[in-house]
Amino acid sequence: MSTTKASSTEPSEHVTELRDVLRAAGLRTTMPRMAVYTQLQGARGPVSHGEVAEALEPRGIDRATVYRILIDLCDAGLAQRTDSGDHLWRFELESKRDKHHDAGAHAHFTCTDCGTVECLPKAVLQLTKQPKVPRAVAQKRVEIQVKGVCDACAT
Repeated sequence: MSTTKASSTEPSEHVTELRDVLRAAGLRTTMPRMAVYTQLQGARGPVSHGEVAEALEPRGIDRATVYRILIDLCDAGLAQRTDSGDHLWRFELESKRDKHHDAGAHAHFTCTDCGTVECLPKAVLQLTKQPKVPRAVAQKRVEIQVKGVCDACAT
């Protein structure tokens, strides 16, 4: 009985899937773009441009390229950017948002000590349609920011 190994020149299943996602969004599948997307996939929550750039610096991807790619991903609908009130844009994949939140509604917890930003489970908030509620709230097109001290800083 013989076993067949995949050729080292064949892309892995992850790379093929990643290329398909980017192409479906109308984006070219460059190495830097795939690296930025992969960084967002591995993030626990929204990450800043600086955090992504720092992680990719050893791979020779400069800060300006990372920023342009993050904006391209947002423009293509693959990523979302948010400001937690500290005037620092943070980015995360739309697909990760959908796992944690209802479409359109998005809640984050920001630690006031260390600045860590984490996604809150969708069960944290319930938005209902009321006659006096602004349309954005009724349509769940809002961002909710919750601030406090995270578990790590509280100990």
